[in-house]
Amino acid sequence: MTDAALLSLVVFLPALSAGAIVAFDGENRGAIRRFANLTTLAVVGLLFGLVLPRYLAQSPDEAGYRLVVDLPWVPGWGIGYRLGLDGLSLPLLLLTGVVSHLAMWASAGITKQTKGYLILFLLLETGMLGSFVALDFLLFYVFFEVMLLPMYFLIGLWGGPRKEYAAIKFFLYTLVGSVLMLIVMLMAYAGSSGVAGGATFDLPTLTAIGSGRVDTVEFSGKVQCWAFAMLLIAFLIKLPAVPFHTWLPDAHVEAPTPVSMILAGVLLKVGGYGLLRIAYPLFPLGAAYFADVVVWLGVVSILYGAFVALAQTDFKRLVAYSSVSHMGYVLLGIGIWSPAAADTAAWQMGMNGAVFQMIGHGITSVGMFFLVGVLYDRVKHRDMREMGGLLTVMPRYGGLSIGIFFAAMGLPGLCGFWGEVFPVLAAWSFSPWATVLAATGVILTAGYMLFAVQRIYLGPRYIGPRGEQLVPMTASEKWIAGLVMTAAVVFGVYPRPVFDVAGPAVARITADAQTGVETAEVRKVARAENEATQ
Repeated sequence: MTDAALLSLVVFLPALSAGAIVAFDGENRGAIRRFANLTTLAVVGLLFGLVLPRYLAQSPDEAGYRLVVDLPWVPGWGIGYRLGLDGLSLPLLLLTGVVSHLAMWASAGITKQTKGYLILFLLLETGMLGSFVALDFLLFYVFFEVMLLPMYFLIGLWGGPRKEYAAIKFFLYTLVGSVLMLIVMLMAYAGSSGVAGGATFDLPTLTAIGSGRVDTVEFSGKVQCWAFAMLLIAFLIKLPAVPFHTWLPDAHVEAPTPVSMILAGVLLKVGGYGLLRIAYPLFPLGAAYFADVVVWLGVVSILYGAFVALAQTDFKRLVAYSSVSHMGYVLLGIGIWSPAAADTAAWQMGMNGAVFQMIGHGITSVGMFFLVGVLYDRVKHRDMREMGGLLTVMPRYGGLSIGIFFAAMGLPGLCGFWGEVFPVLAAWSFSPWATVLAATGVILTAGYMLFAVQRIYLGPRYIGPRGEQLVPMTASEKWIAGLVMTAAVVFGVYPRPVFDVAGPAVARITADAQTGVETAEVRKVARAENEATQ
């Protein structure tokens, strides 16, 4: 199987299966579920059985990508069917496959319009997978938009009492980001008209322009600042970061459990990925100009999310605000860049930590939202004031919950630790104050996590309404939570696979950005000297 066929099959298999489900009898829910589960499992098998070994066996091309696909799509307009993987996209692609399968597995409780739910779910998976392999700006935009409508309907049709409000809010926020990205995409396309072959949407070519490796064309400083600012807003909405975060708690609270797992485990990571894949490589001058803004938005997100989580009584809303706080470390790690310094080691440490935090948060957030859903399915409420002593009532559930909460808290030996400590340590060279405040966020995280553990699982035994429904976990629930806990331990004890894979990609991104700033300065001086001689 060629690389083009393999990557295309991985990306579009869920969409093809969604089309096949249309032909199923809607009343035969069992067959539809089995088919959808097999589809997501097949994607996981392809990723780990074929994509990962082939990726490791290949050498990267000049741009650092492997399994590269470059086929004409609309050649007259510089649009290509371009796919590929590097150390940044591979871990997120694998995470998407695994989280999608676990969420599909957890969808057994969805009984309303099952056929439509599964079709939308599989279309959403194609959008997520495609976003992490697209090497064409327009193709990335298409996959980015493909994620929007399925998620809107999954929240709006299968959500809680305020589902319409939450779905519309999610849609409008994301749509604003999409419009801003569209404007930047057209700016980049127009600005690349001087390259050989004409204007293009090819991301490696646009990255070469941004890094100053193309002599015939450049993105001016003004264009880069405006473009980076618009992309920053677009991806901060998706991340999400303060002040663009307000759609997230409502979406999580109203979304069904499997959709919350997808939303926290994968969709939020598209924001961080977009910054690393597009914003920084294409527009390094803008990134340098807004470095302080990025870092301090990260710090504010860490602290704000933690403080608000401390005030919550709704179990799911607490976990939702914890995502705002945890994704702040991603923003902090990405942003700590001082272009005046020739040594980018600290920035590479921060970026590596940001990539690991996306993976670690993908693991712990999936586990936490799933465990919230397990409890809600039994007692039909999420009020922590009416819970207590669940460890004695449901010992396996309580033990797994405490373990996953400790992982999210950043306890050493669990996956949350590395994604928090690397950005915090790396931030010292940028701003000691940012480091101190971000470290304070770690303490606050421990505060609200331990409060939740004490109030829900320990303390005096209080079951509240519908306490008689607290039956032990089912076999599938144990497997899902157990797999998440296992992953949290494995990546906490041995994080090296993520760092080894992501490290070269991070080094290339930082080097390109540094080169782009230095080249722009050299060109600026040369132009000034040329004007002086004239």
